[in-house]
Amino acid sequence: MDRLILLMLASVLAGFALVRMPVEGTFLAGFEPVSTTVGVLAILVFSLFLIYKGLMALLGK
Repeated sequence: MDRLILLMLASVLAGFALVRMPVEGTFLAGFEPVSTTVGVLAILVFSLFLIYKGLMALLGK
């Protein structure tokens, strides 16, 4: 279970990396809206999962 939490934390960090990735002036500039959207969704989904798991641990379930 501990590995799952670390994987979710790494996924949140990867989401932040996608949002902050500088792509101006490269061939990836056209994909910037897609990478930003995927990054924001990753941050939201995995953060909500971590909050849920934290609440379940506090409630003892």
